[in-house]
Amino acid sequence: MSNSVISVRNLYKSFGDNHVLRGISLDLHEKESFGVIGGSGTGKSVLIKCILGLLTPDSGGILINGENTIGIGSVKRQQLLQSFGMLFQGGALFDSLPVWNNIAFGLIHGQRMDKDKARKIAMEKLEAVDLDPKVADIYPAELSGGMQKRVALARAIATNPKVIFFDEPTAGLDPIVSATINDLIRRCVKDIGASALTITHDMHSLRIIADQVGLLFHGDLIWRGTVPQMNSSDNPYVHQFINGLPQGPFTDG
Repeated sequence: MSNSVISVRNLYKSFGDNHVLRGISLDLHEKESFGVIGGSGTGKSVLIKCILGLLTPDSGGILINGENTIGIGSVKRQQLLQSFGMLFQGGALFDSLPVWNNIAFGLIHGQRMDKDKARKIAMEKLEAVDLDPKVADIYPAELSGGMQKRVALARAIATNPKVIFFDEPTAGLDPIVSATINDLIRRCVKDIGASALTITHDMHSLRIIADQVGLLFHGDLIWRGTVPQMNSSDNPYVHQFINGLPQGPFTDG
């Protein structure tokens, strides 16, 4: 197996009496796509926020390229974030900026790149997500939900990041648009040679995007394996979740 890009070790995070992460550990390897599944409120988003440094864990370690990043300074944290891309659940585009400027935001404000050069890259990324260059100078509000998601994906890959995080990438999209986004994600991640960490409830999306899967329950990964192993697993938690069954260990108390 290739080297770990991100290693989470025995991570705990609570909010008052709400113990969200309870000793979770996982590894994301080079050029691997890892999908985290689990019910609402099981800690998927908290996990990503801890890795990104948006939340500080109570204990445990987060190693990025072998270096523990918990408690590092803001300057080093900012440098680290430049190697990440993020596709937020709602897209999180800037309504006041045209499409090309949204895509180039990290290049201009993070890498201090010249605007002309940044725009050229933005146009290349528009093409990578199969959008007409004519949309470059219009504003996000003028786009459909599916097109906004494509722009958000173009922004996520604009800096050619080493790791891309996907937060419910197909949420709110119809099945046809979802299928298009799934294919684009898979293709774009492969083209830039990135590792990917995805949290999703969409099992169809997961089967297209992910190589490895982890099931999160009560703040820990209780099962992990490949997509084919997930599909054939006799683990009762996996069986209930991937088949959307009303009865099983998730709902039996």
